Amino acid sequence: MLIAKHQNIIDNAVKANHERTFYAQYPEHPKAYGEEAPPQGEAAFKDMLNKPFSLLKQKVTEGWAGEEVSPYTREPLGITYPVIAVDELVKAGKRAGSRWAQLSVADRASILTETLEKIKDHFFSIAHATMHTTGQSFMMSFQASGPHANDRALEAIAMGYQQLQHFPEQQTWEKPMGKISIKLEKTFKAIPRGLGLVIGCSTFPVWNSLPGMYADLITGNAVIVKPHPKAVLPIAIVVAAIQQVLEENGQDPYTCQLAADSSEHLITKELCEHPEIALIDYTGGSSFGNYVESLKNKTVFTEKAGVNSVILDSVKDIDAVLNNLAFSVSLYSGQMCTAPQNFFIPESGVNTPNGKLSFNEVATKFKDAIVALVNNPKMGAGTLGAVQNDATVQRVKDAQHIGGKVLLSGAPVANEEYTGARTFSPTVLEVSSADTGIFEKELFGPVVLLVKTKDTDHSIQLARQMAISHGAITCGAYTTDDTVKEKIADAMNSAFTPVSFNFTGFIWVNQHAAFSDFHVTGGNPAGNASFTNPEFIVKRFVWVGNRTYVD
Repeated sequence: MLIAKHQNIIDNAVKANHERTFYAQYPEHPKAYGEEAPPQGEAAFKDMLNKPFSLLKQKVTEGWAGEEVSPYTREPLGITYPVIAVDELVKAGKRAGSRWAQLSVADRASILTETLEKIKDHFFSIAHATMHTTGQSFMMSFQASGPHANDRALEAIAMGYQQLQHFPEQQTWEKPMGKISIKLEKTFKAIPRGLGLVIGCSTFPVWNSLPGMYADLITGNAVIVKPHPKAVLPIAIVVAAIQQVLEENGQDPYTCQLAADSSEHLITKELCEHPEIALIDYTGGSSFGNYVESLKNKTVFTEKAGVNSVILDSVKDIDAVLNNLAFSVSLYSGQMCTAPQNFFIPESGVNTPNGKLSFNEVATKFKDAIVALVNNPKMGAGTLGAVQNDATVQRVKDAQHIGGKVLLSGAPVANEEYTGARTFSPTVLEVSSADTGIFEKELFGPVVLLVKTKDTDHSIQLARQMAISHGAITCGAYTTDDTVKEKIADAMNSAFTPVSFNFTGFIWVNQHAAFSDFHVTGGNPAGNASFTNPEFIVKRFVWVGNRTYVD
């Protein structure tokens, strides 16, 4: 029985969700998976190239399409995926969902945990697939699309398992009324809202998709996964593994479907507007995210663009701070929704144990830290990875002409293993607090803005206003003054933005940990949802109570 097999994993995940301490069911180091796993995964990835993707259980197709190009080799992957009509996807999903909904939450949780164990067997092929579609380094690809994504999925399973058992399935209800009493038998059912749609992004096709997929599935809803046409393979491998486990356990593999399309014929809007689609999870730009949020009669969960800030007030060790921040802005070439962009620094400078460093001294040290990292042969190429698409490179080039003072010009960075890789180092600009037209919008990619402010209070005011008006997923802050720390926390938290204080060493503002950190709060324009909190789960089903009179 799968329930007995996986009960310990589920119980541990529920406990971790509640306690918020460190917990990882899936180790993040590749060595944890054995010596044979890496070469086998690489061979499996290479075997998928230049042919139709045949691992899915979906059989009714209109044709095949594929347009993925590796940011490292600049060569097409040559993989095609089944193209299926929207009505066919919906019909199959509705049929499968009605059956899936009949299972108990314990059965669903155990089957879904089994799917994660199956996905674990594909971590290395998924890593290569992620690397050669998104441009992430291999290590980031392995961790983000493998163990970290699985942990986020397990987090959603655990939260669903907990919320769906919040009330009893049945209860005898008796109301005393003097000499008599009224007796009713009551049942309480969690009814799934209906067919779900998860819209993937090109930079994190697995990590950003699995929470919504598993939140739909644990609550009894079938799900259609619509990947970005430039990054299909990583999530296709995942969907195929899920379908395999579903079928092996007597379930309809169409409970989780892949909806591939092409840039020439996108089906995203057609799916979004289909009357049978009840739930939509979306990760991506704000324009389309706003459209999704505007749809009527849909329950929508979004993660959109935000403008993330860092507030520099005072530090214990300026070099440790700036090395940490240099890594944060360079990691995956700034293509993370959590990457900092605006650095608010008082014009009088930053306090240190050795006296105050002027704004210019801080800016110079920051620039030098970035250059040192980028030029480090052991770190530069691996930290930066590759840029997912040409539009991001052009945005970084254009940033040098949007105003402000160019302190550091970004440029391609040599990658010894992939000489044709699309790379670009961070561009750093100095702007004034009056340049709101420059720093009040997200400049996705390796663009860093150093904003000169009147003082720390002014920095806090600007960072808070950015979060309120334009959204923020993260905020970093550095201060040695407890009063200032409390002031920053109060201001940013009131804009529904979490703050990471005084990070140095091997922890960065970009990182959110499963079972502990809520990713996006859902309280500002950066997104309306947060995984994985209870609301991310309970909005996917409705409690319905039935009553039977007992004579």
